[in-house]
Amino acid sequence: MKTLVRLEITRSLRNKKFLFFSVIYPPVLYVIIAGRDVPGNMPGLRVDMKLYYMVAMAAFGAMTAVLMGNSERIAREREAGWVRQLRLTALPGRGYVTAKIASAATVSLPSILLVLLTGALVMGVRLQAWQWAAVAVCSWAGSFVFAALGVALGYLATGDAVRPITMLCYFGLAFMGGLWLPMSTLPGWVQDIGEWLPTHAYTGLGRAVEAGEAPHPGDAALLLCYLLLFAGAAAWLYRKDTRTA
Repeated sequence: MKTLVRLEITRSLRNKKFLFFSVIYPPVLYVIIAGRDVPGNMPGLRVDMKLYYMVAMAAFGAMTAVLMGNSERIAREREAGWVRQLRLTALPGRGYVTAKIASAATVSLPSILLVLLTGALVMGVRLQAWQWAAVAVCSWAGSFVFAALGVALGYLATGDAVRPITMLCYFGLAFMGGLWLPMSTLPGWVQDIGEWLPTHAYTGLGRAVEAGEAPHPGDAALLLCYLLLFAGAAAWLYRKDTRTA
């Protein structure tokens, strides 16, 4: 499993297009969105726009790395017969799923750190040392949820169908979870749904830290439930794919 994790990380780092959209693009987008002349806090926000979008774009970059990268790569590997070859080795099914989640989450870390570095050096964000560390840890730990979702989607659809399905999940979760616009600016029915989405809980961890508070237990519990759900679905779909291969 360690070998597979190392292989996945090396392959991702060699993909220039992947590195641009998952590592470089989020901090650039952060500067464009939060760098506008927007007055302090928007209604319903406890932090200003620079702090709000720092966490949002860190989450955006992490989701790009673990969700978009995992799903399409796994679907292509299934079609190419690579997964079938792995089944002939001593690697157990749970080891394959775990390796995919771990490698994807590891690759998401540079994107998170670069967004935070942009916040500190370019956007003038000022936090205490423990807050910087806590935001980084929360943003990274939460990405495991979407890494598991990416694995499940990779086994749910074919190589041609997985991209539109993943994009629908990706942009739907991002918009309704408050990554693009504050939840307080969205219609009431969107807010009602968004409160139960993993993206809302994901960014809620970092925003609580920015406000000088501990992450809300409800957000952590919701993310844990989604992690178990997505990882369980990925494992079940892997076994189903094994039986039909």
